[in-house]
Amino acid sequence: MAELALQGVTKRFGELVAVDGLDLTVGDGEFVVLLGPTGAGKTTTLRLIAGLEQADAGRILIGGMDVGTQPPAARDITFVFQQYSLYPHLTVYDNLAFPLRSPTRRVPEREIRQRVEAVAELLRIAPKLGNKATRLSGGEMQRVAIGRALVRDPQAFLMDEPLSSLDAKLRADLRLELKHIQRDLGATILYVTHDQIEAMTMASRIGVIDRGRLVQIGTPREIYGDPVSAHVASRLGQPGINLIPHDLMPCPGLPASARLIGARTEHLRVHRGPPNGHARARVDWIEHLGDQIYLHLLIGERRLVSLVEADTALRPGDEVGLELAAPLFFDADGNRIRTA
Repeated sequence: MAELALQGVTKRFGELVAVDGLDLTVGDGEFVVLLGPTGAGKTTTLRLIAGLEQADAGRILIGGMDVGTQPPAARDITFVFQQYSLYPHLTVYDNLAFPLRSPTRRVPEREIRQRVEAVAELLRIAPKLGNKATRLSGGEMQRVAIGRALVRDPQAFLMDEPLSSLDAKLRADLRLELKHIQRDLGATILYVTHDQIEAMTMASRIGVIDRGRLVQIGTPREIYGDPVSAHVASRLGQPGINLIPHDLMPCPGLPASARLIGARTEHLRVHRGPPNGHARARVDWIEHLGDQIYLHLLIGERRLVSLVEADTALRPGDEVGLELAAPLFFDADGNRIRTA
C-alpha cells in the first residue's frame, strides 16, 4: 500500500467551487473517512484522486508520485462506488476476476483463480462464486463490489458510501468486516460518507468537510470531544449536541464572547426536585433505548435532550433541574472558544 496526499487541490464547476484548496494526507495503511453532508465535495475529492476529474489547482500524490497528469488506469487505485456496478450476466467469480483480465493487466488464469478464491473466502462469499450477480442479496452484491477492488491489490482504495443502500443490520455487519479486512491487509483507504456512525466506528481519523474545505481532521475521539466549531460538533453524536443560547441557563465560567453553549446528551445532568440553582426544565417525553433513556426536555420553548439511566423514575410533565457538565463554548460565528 502507499501514502495518498492532496496538496492545495481545487476543483471548480463554473462558479461553484466544489473542492477548495484541500490539503489531506492518508498514511500508508490508514483508514481515513471524509464526513460531510451531500454537496460538501466528498465524492468530487475521490473522483479527482481517481483521475475521473481533473483538478484546477494543486497536486495529488500516490506513493510520493505526482499523478495529476496520469490517466485513471495508470494510478493503481480502486474505486468502490455507492451502487454495486456489477455485471449482471456474469457469475460472482467472473465479476471478481474481471479487473485482472483487463488488457492492461493480463494476469495468468491460475493466479486469477488464487486471488479470487482468497478474496471470496475473506468476504465469506466463496459458496456464491458460481451464482449470477442477479441471484445475490444486497449485502452479497456489496461484498462482491468490495471484493472486486480487493483482488487488484492496489496502492490505495477509494470508497464512496458503499454501505448506504444496505439495511441497518447489514450495514453494521459490513462496517465491522470492512474494518477487520483493512487492518488485516494493511490497506490504505479513503472512505467518504454522510453517516457519522460509519465514521466513528471505522476511521483511524475523520476529516470533516464542508463546502469543499477540510474543517477539521483528527481521531474520532478528538473530533467528538474537541471540535473546532459548532458545525463540527453537530456532525457527531446521536442525538446531536445541544446548542444552547448563552443566556438560557446558568453556566459558571462562561466566556464574555460566547453566544452558544454546546452540551452533549451525556453532559446535561438532570436533577429531580427543585432546581436549587440549576436551570428549571420540564420533561416533555421519554425515549426508551433498553439500557438507557433519552429525556426530551423543555426550557421555555427550547428543546434539549439528556441521556440518563434506564431506571429513572421521571415521567412526562415532571419538573427537573438541569446542570451543564463539560460545556463547549462558541462565538457568534460558531467558532470554538477555548478556556483553561
